[in-house]
Amino acid sequence: MTEANLTHSHEEGSARSELVLAAFAGVMLALGYLIETSFPSLSFAAYLASYACGGCFTLREALENLRHRKFEIDTLMLVAAVGAAAIGAWAEGALLLFLFSLGHGLEHYALGRAKSAITALAKLAPENATIKRLDGTSETIPVAQLVPGDVLIIRPDERIPADGFVLSGVSAVDQSPITGESIPVDKQAVPDPDAARSNSAALPAEHRLFTGTINGGGLLEMEVTRSAGESTLARVVRMVSEAETRQSPSQRFTERFQSYFVPGVLMLVALLLLAWVVVDEPFRASFYRAMAVLVSASPCALAIATPSAVLSGIARAARSGVLIKGGAPLEELGSLDAMAFDKTGTLTQGKPRIARIAPVSGVKESDLMAVAMAVEQLSQHPLAQAIVRDGAAYLAGTPVPVATDLQSLTGRGISAKVDGEDVLIGKPGLFDTEDIAPLTEEAAEVSNAMRVSGMTTMIVRRAGRDLGAIGLMDTPRDHAREALDRLKLLGIGRMIMISGDSQRVAEAVARNVGITEAWGDLMPEDKVKAIGRLKEGTRVAMVGDGVNDAPAMASATVGIAMGAAGSDVALETADIALMSDDLRHLPFAVGLSRQTRGIIRQNLVVSLGVVGLLVPATILGLGIGPAVIAHEGSTLLVVFNALRLLAYKEK
Repeated sequence: MTEANLTHSHEEGSARSELVLAAFAGVMLALGYLIETSFPSLSFAAYLASYACGGCFTLREALENLRHRKFEIDTLMLVAAVGAAAIGAWAEGALLLFLFSLGHGLEHYALGRAKSAITALAKLAPENATIKRLDGTSETIPVAQLVPGDVLIIRPDERIPADGFVLSGVSAVDQSPITGESIPVDKQAVPDPDAARSNSAALPAEHRLFTGTINGGGLLEMEVTRSAGESTLARVVRMVSEAETRQSPSQRFTERFQSYFVPGVLMLVALLLLAWVVVDEPFRASFYRAMAVLVSASPCALAIATPSAVLSGIARAARSGVLIKGGAPLEELGSLDAMAFDKTGTLTQGKPRIARIAPVSGVKESDLMAVAMAVEQLSQHPLAQAIVRDGAAYLAGTPVPVATDLQSLTGRGISAKVDGEDVLIGKPGLFDTEDIAPLTEEAAEVSNAMRVSGMTTMIVRRAGRDLGAIGLMDTPRDHAREALDRLKLLGIGRMIMISGDSQRVAEAVARNVGITEAWGDLMPEDKVKAIGRLKEGTRVAMVGDGVNDAPAMASATVGIAMGAAGSDVALETADIALMSDDLRHLPFAVGLSRQTRGIIRQNLVVSLGVVGLLVPATILGLGIGPAVIAHEGSTLLVVFNALRLLAYKEK
């Protein structure tokens, strides 16, 4: 069991013990009240027992606070109870301790529910794994003993015990516990295990496996790339736990408020203790009034109002594959005016695809593609791989000839021989050089039309004749337009795409995803300056892949990383990390943030409002009993209001 789990178990056990003692204190209080007239001695003993049970945890925490030189709510409650006993109000003192202990226990129990939603993540990892030995035998060992390089056998419907990649087998894996994806992701073996070992972080999603995800119906063999303590799941649990300590603006306001409010209350109580000097009343009445004010003014509900909402919001986000690193980004996300999106890998898939094929007059589309594929099969360039991958759909049965003598024309294209004839494939700029004949008028027109549309254009020439052009484009992510439309409905008034591609390409991609503003030709340092311009009078988020966008994300109001489950840099640098590559989690996170902000405001209004009503009411004569009921009732109200976030669903 992890340290977080041990702490959580201790807190749950402590809350249950306090609730049991509070219940017994209530029974003794009721018994003492019922027999007070007939059996005063037994009634007094019942009140003492109620004091002991109700004050046990309160005394323990008060002493702990005083040991650290802190004078907090528990100490104030204990002083009030002792004061009530001093003036003979044993029933009211017992009621105070009973309700405070009951409220305290229920508060801890309710908060434990929010924490359990976080610590439950750690339980997703299985305790044991089946390791495959070099001699072909298998053995079950504890997950904690796994090291990078171990080969594991993952049977159907088993939880995956470590981060790694698929060595053999095909299966669909449910990644929802980590990434929030609702549909299982197809997994298959890596084509080159040695290359995968050297750079596992760059592997495509179809080869990678994460701790805590659930295998489907296929048998898989995987190789471990991280130890249990450094897995994606372990780091997410660790970061979410750390996020609890990062204060939000509302938490900082509450702390500042209490630093002035508590001394003010103590001064008021001191003055009320002296009221009998100037008012014609006995000291007992002044003392009782002062204790009632002390109870009613204790900012218990205020202290818990924001942390309970923040904790619940972070837990709810984590369950849906959104990692929010603290109360500050959780609140700030809901106050954004604008969002800037990186293009490649964020709004687009980062993989060029054939968007258009335009042969010149007299050339068949299939002939153009056959020549292009023959040559591009020899190249490892991403554009060449895209032509080979997508080109088969355009061959219409035409055989692909054999190409030889590939030569790279750096930055411009490639050349080769097909059936003894020279073939050139390259960007239009290749054909503007002195040693290469210019494009024909028709080929130039086709090329210009593609460039105007934002495509990367490749011209194919064989034996001095232009065969036509192939237009390639980075395709938008699935559901990108849907996610952006939902952000507009949430009130994000300005969305900008920033890209290192040319302005023309940036504008073309922006049109495809529904963004009206695109800034192109930006180097990484230019993106930082762009975010700086946007931040002038505006709260802006930067959404990127967490690698080359890290400086821009750091300079934004909130940095949001895509696909953090597969990127160490994204997981470390972003304020908010979408564990999957699905942009639809972004409007969910914005909606959750706004709901959290709303609940925090409601809690602050309730907690401050109750104190504002109870203080003058107790000064004017309201007793300790009603004050305690109203005070502790408001504390429970704000906690349970915050826990509504655990059931949040996007509208």
